[in-house]
Amino acid sequence: MFKIPFITAALIALTSVAQADNVGFRTVGIGGEEPRPLNVALWYPTEDTGPNVIVGETPAFIGVPAIRDALPSPGVHPLVVLSHGYGGTWRNLSWLADELAEQGYVVAAPDHPGTTHFNRDRRQAAMLWERPRDLSRVIDALEADPALAGAIDPERIAAIGHSLGGWSVTALAGARFDPDLFARDCAAFAQSRSCINDDLDTAAPALGQDMRDPRIRGFVSLDLGLARGFTPESLAGITAPALLIGAGIDIGGLPAEHETGWLAQNLPAKATETLMIPDAMHFSFLQLCKPGAEEMIEAEDPGDGIVCRDGRARGRAAIHDEVLTGVTAFLDRAIPSH
Repeated sequence: MFKIPFITAALIALTSVAQADNVGFRTVGIGGEEPRPLNVALWYPTEDTGPNVIVGETPAFIGVPAIRDALPSPGVHPLVVLSHGYGGTWRNLSWLADELAEQGYVVAAPDHPGTTHFNRDRRQAAMLWERPRDLSRVIDALEADPALAGAIDPERIAAIGHSLGGWSVTALAGARFDPDLFARDCAAFAQSRSCINDDLDTAAPALGQDMRDPRIRGFVSLDLGLARGFTPESLAGITAPALLIGAGIDIGGLPAEHETGWLAQNLPAKATETLMIPDAMHFSFLQLCKPGAEEMIEAEDPGDGIVCRDGRARGRAAIHDEVLTGVTAFLDRAIPSH
């Protein structure tokens, strides 16, 4: 589920491009002296006019245009925090971050220590309860320093996550994880990819703690995993609206009906929307791939070329359009402007 790494070549290309909509971009460090420092990418509205550069590009994945280190626009902005999957980075959902920033959102995406491509420390990876806290720390930092990305509206904060990031934002919204429940489920569904990642200590008692951040007013899960460890009681008690998006094509051992379906079954029906995309695969939510990227990745890491594969005739760009339409409509309802 989570262990497809990024290609291990140069990770960012910065190339001048024509002027686009005004989106600022910067990366910042949070908690540099703490045991778990965070590298955070920020996209935000700006009135600066350029030049634009491409950010988040890799040898395999297409980046997005933004104005690096631009001044944030005046006024108060809604905030969306993004959480990547296992072995990913802030680049994974930069296509979505760029689109949301064009619509006036501040978007913040940390690299989660231990489960990011840049830090695979197994001790950090085992502490899954720190992932939701990473997102809370990012919110703290942005609220404390408007110079980073602009002033944040405390009543308009949402979270979006893919794969293990979907698990993280669900926990951030108030879901409680029960290691015993998860172990029993794995005994019944031993083929689940959620149950075979040795780096994630799903038996840790600390995972049972409350990771809720009351500032989250809505959340979006993109084909999450580990969902069946969340207790039905805690899911039923979540008050934040939810949008659950699942991939209709199972890549093996992670069927959306088993994971996303668990949330849909147990979250409050009136505040939960579910969108199953029949021709999406688990990695369809990542950046657009460059021509030949699948073959290039496959040659370096056999089996990992799947990160650039989508289902049936419709391409990844069309799937992204459907996701973006669903996400923006949901955010308009969950955290509407005043």
